[in-house]
Amino acid sequence: MNGVALGCGHDNEGLFVGAAGLLGLGGGPLSLTSQIKATSFSYCLVDRDSTGSSTLDFNSGLPADSVIAPLMKSRKVNTFYYIGLTGFSVGGQAVNISPGLFEINESGEGGVIIDCGTAITRLQTQAYNALRDAFVKQTQGLPSASGVALFDTCYDLSSKSSVKVPTVSFHFGEGKSLDLPAKNYLIPVDSSGTFCFAFAPTSSSMSIIGNVQQQGTRVSFDLANNRVGLSSHKC
Repeated sequence: MNGVALGCGHDNEGLFVGAAGLLGLGGGPLSLTSQIKATSFSYCLVDRDSTGSSTLDFNSGLPADSVIAPLMKSRKVNTFYYIGLTGFSVGGQAVNISPGLFEINESGEGGVIIDCGTAITRLQTQAYNALRDAFVKQTQGLPSASGVALFDTCYDLSSKSSVKVPTVSFHFGEGKSLDLPAKNYLIPVDSSGTFCFAFAPTSSSMSIIGNVQQQGTRVSFDLANNRVGLSSHKC
């Protein structure tokens, strides 16, 4: 493709270490999205155990059944896509968090980004604690297990063929919400029946919605109109 700059990394640091084949879709001027002047793009990540392929579309608009959330930018960093997350519910009950906890402040700090390159959703500590406590309160009948790696809330489900867990939902204001499938927030961490609540706290003021929570959902970025559309079962 003429006129499109491609880069080759020789000193790759950070969480990606030496990963190859990264495709930049962010809001910065060197991202593929910016270089091809896309007005919208979307992706749908298939489940981690799927044999199918994830998909990426440009200029395809938002599916009609999308849950619409605001798309925002920070004056501090132009790469990230900030989404207007306002809160959560667990089992249909709203989680009590401070109003404005997820807002971007005047200096460009805070907020919530949605990122397909981050695996586990990282929530500002106060928000994580509130969500975790609400989930634990409604899963007292499940046998607990020791924490694993970055997860502090785990269960020993080795003796069960199936379990029921409360639905976790993201809220985006104006009564709009997205229910997550249970496999997007209670995930196996070994082969012996240990499952963990797939969220983690962060000491940063910025929260990140990661790809485990996005699996099976088409995430559409309407760049021209500053909207994000979330549509389940559109892979």
